[in-house]
Amino acid sequence: MQSNHLRRREFIAFLGSGAVAWPLAARAQQPGMPVIGFLDAGSARERPQVMAAFRQGLAEANYIEGQNVAFEFRWADGQFDQLSKLAADLVRRKVAIIAALGNAAARAAKGATTSIPVVFASSSDPVAIGLVTSLNRPGANLTGVSILNQELESTRLERLIQVVPQATTIAFLVNPDSLTTAVKLREMESAARSFGRQLHVLNARSEREFEMVFTTLEQQRIGAMVVASDNVFSHESADLGQLAARHAVPIIGAYRDFVRAGGLMSYGTDLTDSYRRVGVCVARILKGERAGDLPVQQSTKVEFFINLKTANALGLKIPPSLLAIADEIIK
Repeated sequence: MQSNHLRRREFIAFLGSGAVAWPLAARAQQPGMPVIGFLDAGSARERPQVMAAFRQGLAEANYIEGQNVAFEFRWADGQFDQLSKLAADLVRRKVAIIAALGNAAARAAKGATTSIPVVFASSSDPVAIGLVTSLNRPGANLTGVSILNQELESTRLERLIQVVPQATTIAFLVNPDSLTTAVKLREMESAARSFGRQLHVLNARSEREFEMVFTTLEQQRIGAMVVASDNVFSHESADLGQLAARHAVPIIGAYRDFVRAGGLMSYGTDLTDSYRRVGVCVARILKGERAGDLPVQQSTKVEFFINLKTANALGLKIPPSLLAIADEIIK
């Protein structure tokens, strides 16, 4: 089973890195049809909603794939160390613009070119991580969308405690390689102290480490967990949700796919709105505006999902106050 899974992922990565490039490149040679390079650390299998939202943003400016614009996709399939290579390949293919989703993809694109416009989606402060010098006047060849997520970690903790008040120790799952992990840890440790809870930090750099996370939860008898907002967990939200349901652990994540796959709750930015904004920004640049002149947009639309079926299976009662503010309740 494992070998079949690996072969499928390798095949998807093969498609993302080059196998579909020739027909797209052929279409791109049509006069007047710009090519958008698309760079993402995930895989096409995991990100259909991303592409739908991105295409919607383009369509609002009448850019339709195959009619007046073409795509070159580069999916890292979870292999973050491949992003620089994939970004360099897009530059060699002389795409008109690069849409880079996620901090790692954005940094790879920035490192690959100083001339091709780059539009990013960043879940961190783009100034703090060095993508741009200013939100209002980004300068150079980058602009994009700053996704509100890091600021929501303490709220996730608070909502989880409301549902699992008996949990005195809460696990916090982070990616230790993330640029913003140190900041998130400081904020969460402070929040945990204010709620009178102990915080137990768990690390995962990829989905290969998820099973060990749940093994640790069971061995340490930790009663609940908050999953940090991070590209790794965004790309694998559904897998995390399935594991949470299988191991019967109350967990709150940042992304809706986590809840729809069996996780208890999620609270975070509406990513479809964020990625639509990326498409809108790409369209503006294709129409002639300069990336460095476009202010970085801040996506502040958040959503709260509850899986009532999971809550019932865990023997948990969701407070009416939380049910009243949920954007979606899965029954």
